Amino acid sequence: MARQLRNFVPNVLSVLRIALIPLFVLFYIATRDLHWVAGVLFALACLTDWLDGFLARKFEVTTKFGAFIDPVADKLVVVSALVLLVGCYGSLWLTLPALVIIGRELLIAALREWMAEIQARSRVSVTTIAKVKTSVQMIAVVILLANPAQLNRPWTIIGLVLIYIATALTLWSMFIHLRASWESLRAGFLE
Repeated sequence: MARQLRNFVPNVLSVLRIALIPLFVLFYIATRDLHWVAGVLFALACLTDWLDGFLARKFEVTTKFGAFIDPVADKLVVVSALVLLVGCYGSLWLTLPALVIIGRELLIAALREWMAEIQARSRVSVTTIAKVKTSVQMIAVVILLANPAQLNRPWTIIGLVLIYIATALTLWSMFIHLRASWESLRAGFLE
């Protein structure tokens, strides 16, 4: 029973992360004075990501459902927030980094899936650079969601600078993953 509970809590946190998406979207779109609530809700989603990973490591539990739902929840939260921000800002300054970040997320998710199929998933495990990228990206998105979509506001400028730093780290981590899997990719291409 205790083991089932330890498995259950991280999975519930991942599902909760998905459930927070419509809430932060609603607060950002529907309210003018409560953007900060959208930022807080997104930050809470980020906290559940950290907490479910922490609990899974602490109790040394993994489930097939957890291995599926955790990365799906992560991608849904990030992509939802970036698409929301791109739509609300309507600026190339935010569209370009959002495209790079979303493109990298899709590419690396597919790469990990393929590497798992050829029993080489460990070559594309999460790197320190990817963890730093995720942290900077989450802080940037929290700041951008917590403020109205106006490019001339000081906090918005800080959020944009951070999203560009996250984009540079995104490209760096993508390069690391592609380099680590290059031989497998080349061999698969030539089959």
